[in-house]
Amino acid sequence: MVATSTDAGQPGTAQTGTAQIGVTGLAVMGRNLARNFARHGFTVAVHNRSWSKTESLVADHGDEGTFVASESMADFVASLERPRKVVVMVKAGAPTDAVIDELVPLLEEGDIVVDAGNAHFPDTIRREAALREHGLHFVGSGVSGGEEGALLGPSIMPGGTAEAYASLGPILEEIAAKVDGVPCCTYVGPDGAGHFVKMVHNGIEYADMQLIAEAYDLLRHGLGASAPEIGEVFATWNSGDLESFLIEITADVLAHTDAGTGRPFVDVVADRAEQKGTGRWTVQSGLDLGVPITGIAEATFARALSGSVPQRTAAAGTLPAHTQPWAVEDRDAFVEDVRLALYASKVVAYSQGFDQIAAASELYGWGIDRGAMARIWRGGCIIRARFLNRITEAYERDPQLPLLLADPYFTDAVSNGVAAWRRVVAAAATHGVPTPAFSSSLAYYDGVRAERLPAALIQAQRDFFGAHTYQRTDREGTFHTEWSGDRTEQPA
Repeated sequence: MVATSTDAGQPGTAQTGTAQIGVTGLAVMGRNLARNFARHGFTVAVHNRSWSKTESLVADHGDEGTFVASESMADFVASLERPRKVVVMVKAGAPTDAVIDELVPLLEEGDIVVDAGNAHFPDTIRREAALREHGLHFVGSGVSGGEEGALLGPSIMPGGTAEAYASLGPILEEIAAKVDGVPCCTYVGPDGAGHFVKMVHNGIEYADMQLIAEAYDLLRHGLGASAPEIGEVFATWNSGDLESFLIEITADVLAHTDAGTGRPFVDVVADRAEQKGTGRWTVQSGLDLGVPITGIAEATFARALSGSVPQRTAAAGTLPAHTQPWAVEDRDAFVEDVRLALYASKVVAYSQGFDQIAAASELYGWGIDRGAMARIWRGGCIIRARFLNRITEAYERDPQLPLLLADPYFTDAVSNGVAAWRRVVAAAATHGVPTPAFSSSLAYYDGVRAERLPAALIQAQRDFFGAHTYQRTDREGTFHTEWSGDRTEQPA
């Protein structure tokens, strides 16, 4: 049903105050979110800068629910009931600011503006403070699941004020994915918390995808198997503890045949992985927070390397390899080793991501419940996976858990695969197969479990050339050695 507030393209006011929620920005994600709201019985105000997109939405999908279509922003705002709830679905950055600037003069105290795009969380913090000055609520909300999730039920990560969530939350929870009857949506925390969590989600997604790609590459080199054969392996893995959306679609992609050539589809795709920036943001934030998110970083750099065409062209056939020929004697044992290494590396990536969330939550005073984040990632989102149930349970056992790997379940799960993990990384190095995410994850695991690290030497060097001081293992205090003098030690 379409209750349009325009007549032959001319603004009207017949539908003033009837829509429960509005969506401005009707590209694929905005269009599908609007349809999702309508399918769940909400009257949805819809608006786009170009009227043709609005017309297209109501013409193609007007039978899915009640839409109130407006050509002007003023009519769009007027069609919403109070407090108004406006979901902005436009490109991040300047376009989002432009829409907000157009909206603010039309809104009234207590109205809610929701940015459901992939905004950088510092922008969300800025926008929330600016709208608060006008008596408006600004909600930065992560939405994961792609265009299908937006339509059928995404994972939703809204930040902002608790007051705004009290009004907006029931609507978002209604359209979110459900797992065991529980909505994959919850209040995350103040100002930029929602977009921060979505950023980390995307960083983990980068790591997860890179690890899966490395597992595929290992099986291809080690077994000499075809893409469809490896697809069957992934399909089998998807019935076990690796069950996840990404493993499922990997099996589908590897089984797909290119219609034009008859070759496996993955073999005709250029080996250059692009990125939109959320991985880089996650790595930059990890550096700012001092959190070692090595798996996410290596996955991000691996995408950058894949696109470094001049460098790869210069190196191909020129740089010596000194590798050994690969001859796997026991196929099943090798496949199992790769599976175990993949699972252990995935656990490390998630553990690092949740450490990053904890660090930011403490710094910004967000009070983020990590167990709740794992719970809402179980459905709808790209990284949904069976073992997120285990992560939720781990934080329920200990909400202040300092390291996910230290939870008894994950300690046991990873320890079962450590020997296989080492064999896989060693074999990859010996045979010249790049595994930056597998290798860095194992190095992190060994680093975090080490009783003593060579950082002692680094700190001594820093004191030598920069008088940066050091602490000792045998007594309290901070010290400096007079390296250019008599080398006596002085309290700092």
